[in-house]
Amino acid sequence: MDNPSAKIQVLLVDDHPAVRKSLRVALEGHSNIEVIGEASDGEEALARVEHLRPAVVVMDISMTRMDGVTATRLIKEHYPQIAVIGLSVEHQDYQLYAMKKVGASEVLAKENAVSELPDAILRAVDRPVLRVRDDTG
Repeated sequence: MDNPSAKIQVLLVDDHPAVRKSLRVALEGHSNIEVIGEASDGEEALARVEHLRPAVVVMDISMTRMDGVTATRLIKEHYPQIAVIGLSVEHQDYQLYAMKKVGASEVLAKENAVSELPDAILRAVDRPVLRVRDDTG
């Protein structure tokens, strides 16, 4: 981050309003993090990213209309400076791999997201995106 005193602007993306609300409440207690918007699926996330330009997008992996992997890939293609943190209920290895491959900095299990998300956001803005090398194609 260029200005260490500036708040980290975050967009929350999840198809369950209760999940978005719990994440928002958890982040409101951190003076250096600001939730600037929410989206309920990948398509809505893309529109919000274009308009809001957050520093970090917290992205559910499994959603209707457009899943988190596809949305993350598109966000990273158009806005490589935006960090994406994936959220997964199942936390399967293939989901972790898919999200990392498209540019997510990390993937958190939803059950731990409330406690782990603030630190993950700080890590995401302070380090480069980790990419998984794909030599198959």
